[in-house]
Amino acid sequence: MNDEVTVRSDGHISTRLVTDMDAANRTVSQLDRDLTTAYSAELRDPRISVIVKSSAPTDIFVAGEVGTPGVYSTPGTAPTLSQALARAGGVKMSGDEDRVFIIRRRANDTPEFLSTRFQDIVHAHDASADIRLAPFDVVYVPRTGVAEVYKWYNQHIQQFANPTFNFSYFLNPSNAAAAIAR
Repeated sequence: MNDEVTVRSDGHISTRLVTDMDAANRTVSQLDRDLTTAYSAELRDPRISVIVKSSAPTDIFVAGEVGTPGVYSTPGTAPTLSQALARAGGVKMSGDEDRVFIIRRRANDTPEFLSTRFQDIVHAHDASADIRLAPFDVVYVPRTGVAEVYKWYNQHIQQFANPTFNFSYFLNPSNAAAAIAR
């Protein structure tokens, strides 16, 4: 009854005797134990050996104010937040390092929002902010408030009115009087 199975995209496996079992985020020994229990319903004293032959790459999506947004595949273990942002070219100057969001899908495809302060990682304040990502997580770096205002200004005023602003000043008041007299 040797079965060679692949973990499906939903994280489950199917064997000859077990039609659907969750295999994602479980250790080999946990899966071995659960398969042994499931096979015990059909077989007397089953001996199960779970061997991982290969692992699929982990896809992480990085979007928002980063150098190169996109999907990043990592072989083996999923990357941490700092590793994913480094692969995406880092956070742009317009990115808000205080509010980095992670969208993770849970059971029944329900989204869960996580938030972390990337600045705590950059300035070595809190190592726990560098969370381990899960397969198919979406990392989103929003704009800062100043970047949002600039975007609005650019879209609604600068493109249509193109205002120019001039500013001048004098450092030495005695030179200002002489300049005005001319």
